[in-house]
Amino acid sequence: MVKKSTENSAVKNYKKTGIIAAIVIAVAALGVWGVAALNSDGTTPVATAIEEVSETAVNGAELRIAVIRMDAIQADANVLKDLRKQKETFENKLRDDLTAQQKKLEKEKAEIEKSQDILAPEALQRRVVDYQGKVAKLQRDLTERAQSVEMSYQKALNEIQTKHLDPIIEGIIDKKNLSLVIDGRMARTGAKTENLDITNDVVKSLDKKVSKVKMETPKGF
Repeated sequence: MVKKSTENSAVKNYKKTGIIAAIVIAVAALGVWGVAALNSDGTTPVATAIEEVSETAVNGAELRIAVIRMDAIQADANVLKDLRKQKETFENKLRDDLTAQQKKLEKEKAEIEKSQDILAPEALQRRVVDYQGKVAKLQRDLTERAQSVEMSYQKALNEIQTKHLDPIIEGIIDKKNLSLVIDGRMARTGAKTENLDITNDVVKSLDKKVSKVKMETPKGF
C-alpha cells in the first residue's frame, strides 16, 4: 500500500479482501540462461540484449530499509477502529430486521398450515405462492442491503487509505530517506533492528491526522 511517487518510493500492492492492502516489495533475481539456445534460434543473445544495462547497483551503505505491519495499523489506528464500529452498527441493524421478518414469516407459515383443511385448494395455493414470494423478496432485500453495507465500508476504507494513510507513509519514507519498505508480516529480522519498524510512527501520525471518516448510509437503511 506504499505508492511509488519517487525513485525512493516503495511499490504499492492492493489486497481487496477486506481490510487495508498489504505493502509488498518484490525483488526479482535476474540471471543469464540458455545463451547457446538463444544463439541458435535467431534471437539476440542475452549478453547483447543487456549490454546497455548499467553495472551500478545499490550499495549496502546507501540502502535504507523499514518494516511496516499493516495488520497492526488496521487494528490500532483510531480512524479504522471507528470505521469498523460504524459497519457493525449497520450489520446489527440488518440482523435485527432479519429476525423481525423471520418471525412474521414463521407466523404466516403456521397460519397457512392451519388453514389447509379449511381453504379451497386454489385459495390455499395462492397463499402458498404469496408466502414463497415474500420469502424470496426478503432474501433479495437482505442480500442487497448486505452488499450495500460492504460497498460503503470499502469506499470509506479507500478514502482513509488514499487521503490519509498513503500520504503519511510517503511522508515518513521521505523524512527517513528510505529506499525500501516491506510488509512486516513477511519479513524475517535479526539482531540490531532498532528503528527498523515504522508501524508505531504510522499509527501515531494517522491518529493525529484523522480520527473519523463517516461511512455513507448504505441503501436500504
